[in-house]
Amino acid sequence: MSFEISRRALLRGGLGLGGVTLLGGVPLVAHSATAATPLPTDAEVYGVPTTNPLVLNRADPFITVPTDGMYYFTGSVPEYDRLVVRGSSTIAGLSDAPESVIWRRPTTGTMGGHIWAPELHRIDRRWYIYFAAGDSNNVFAIKMYAMESTLADPRDPAGWGAPREVTTPWGSFKLDATTFAHRGKRYYVWAQAEPEISVNTSLYIAEMASPWAIKGEPRRISTPTLAWERQGFAVNEGAAVIIRNGRVWMTYSASATDHRYAMGLLWADEDADLLDEMSWNKSPNPVFVTNEQTKQYGPGHNSFTVAEDGTDVLVYHARDYTGYIGSDPLYDPNRHARVQKLYWSRDGMPLFGVPVGKGGPIVRLSPTDDKHTFVRHFAFVLSVAEDTDDLPLGDTQFRFVPGFAGAGTESIQSVNYPDRYVRVTATGQVRIDPFEAGAAYAGQASFRRIPAKKGYQLQLAGDGSKYLLHDKGALTVGALAGNRSIFELS
Repeated sequence: MSFEISRRALLRGGLGLGGVTLLGGVPLVAHSATAATPLPTDAEVYGVPTTNPLVLNRADPFITVPTDGMYYFTGSVPEYDRLVVRGSSTIAGLSDAPESVIWRRPTTGTMGGHIWAPELHRIDRRWYIYFAAGDSNNVFAIKMYAMESTLADPRDPAGWGAPREVTTPWGSFKLDATTFAHRGKRYYVWAQAEPEISVNTSLYIAEMASPWAIKGEPRRISTPTLAWERQGFAVNEGAAVIIRNGRVWMTYSASATDHRYAMGLLWADEDADLLDEMSWNKSPNPVFVTNEQTKQYGPGHNSFTVAEDGTDVLVYHARDYTGYIGSDPLYDPNRHARVQKLYWSRDGMPLFGVPVGKGGPIVRLSPTDDKHTFVRHFAFVLSVAEDTDDLPLGDTQFRFVPGFAGAGTESIQSVNYPDRYVRVTATGQVRIDPFEAGAAYAGQASFRRIPAKKGYQLQLAGDGSKYLLHDKGALTVGALAGNRSIFELS
């Protein structure tokens, strides 16, 4: 009989000691005992699927919230010639779900140019898809359009009517429309090159008279004045809205579409007049940027959805390499759609962290004797820090991976420094250090995760008498010490 650690089953707490065989002090799960019981999915355990990338060669990704038990995905295709929709009962299932072409651009004339950034919205029990399109004689003469479907399934091309232009007071370059409802009103947000403003695009908001039209005077709520918004091009575009914690949060993307592309953040009080530009606050710094350690470049043009358990999910695109193929980043097909969990601080601010690289589920470790703190690394030394807006999310995120000390052990990989692993040095210091060959490092950087009340004990593989401990903000090792040696995973 063979054995393996059932990490997800242990994390869910679904297996008591009756379902676990102890072999040399290591909790193991027999294949034969669990063969009839499917393991829970990553989404069930961690809230968010861990497939990365989620959908290949799809930029400007948009995933709907669950509608009648289904998620629907759309995004820009590299050819910029059509609108596509795919659907699945899970976010993870969107990866290989069949894709339906619901509309193709004409070969000439109006809308015969670039087709960009579609979004699907359910409004008054009908589907609408908003997108931007250029003309065949000028692919960059971009305007905004909407289509309506009378069918319940937006993947069915038969339900979609002809595109209709959504007009604004100016006829200039405009794109990246989104819409959201708040306090009984529906709003439309888009990016446009206003003739009197010497930037490429700014963000505008207006109330909607119908799903096809705005009403009243648009208000400019953000323009690219900050240095990080003007790398290559002076751009604010790709807005996305999420309403949480008493505020209306709006992300947007800025700069050129290569590795310099990044996301910014606006917010307004939920009781404020959203059409008053003075209601909106703007972060002076980007909130989501290229990360050299995780090899994710140019993250941006995001949307938001919720996972099967209600967890907030960030949807975005990024490349796996710096630079781009060809003479223009717009024509590099390798911007892939990705998802990761969106966190919230104790003060109600969204925490984006870093664009994570390939790998399995991501967790944060919190000692049960102080649940408002998290294990974090700073200067590659681990400690336990208070959960505040100043605590970098990426410094508190880890992955459990197969242990260097062999079967029955796990190593703990840093998410924002994935070449480093939690290690207890010979002097007892707890660090994240690069992998080293040899038995000494393997024993110091491998653990056994043992279920305990409301969490897990992390036993050092190289010395079964020692466990990770929380000691007044420090992370140390020693004998079991009640709640100080138990960590919750979130």
